[in-house]
Amino acid sequence: MRATVGDRTAKCLCGAVRLTLRDMPRDYGACHCEMCRRWAGSAFVAVNIPSERVEIAGAESVARIQSSEWAERAWCARCGSGLWYRVTAPGTAGYGDHEIPIGLLDDPNGLAFRNEIFVDCRPDSLTFEGTDARETLTRAETFAKYAPTEEGHQ
Repeated sequence: MRATVGDRTAKCLCGAVRLTLRDMPRDYGACHCEMCRRWAGSAFVAVNIPSERVEIAGAESVARIQSSEWAERAWCARCGSGLWYRVTAPGTAGYGDHEIPIGLLDDPNGLAFRNEIFVDCRPDSLTFEGTDARETLTRAETFAKYAPTEEGHQ
């Protein structure tokens, strides 16, 4: 069982969208793929949480785009804050889960940096300390681990 930090709250810059994350996992990770870098402005640093444990207030201010065959990205339509990345393709690892940026958390303390993906896409000017303490995957390794199964292809 994954360690958790209890319930946490999060919100966008303007507060129009508020999230309650029930029994939020302690572990978080970073993605360096080109899409995440463009969307987040740097590495996308987020905690993965099952959708049934995410409560959304202000859903009328949420805008979404299907950013790939397997996932959507959402943001606040009022202030532009990135809200989540969510796997939408059945048969894909993490189907339905939300990746919530840790920068949205009202209390981002007590978390543990446990994984980093697309490390071969990471800019040479962006490094995190302590890589021995977490799993790191290249682009090929990430797709091998998380790729959709046959029923996940559209």
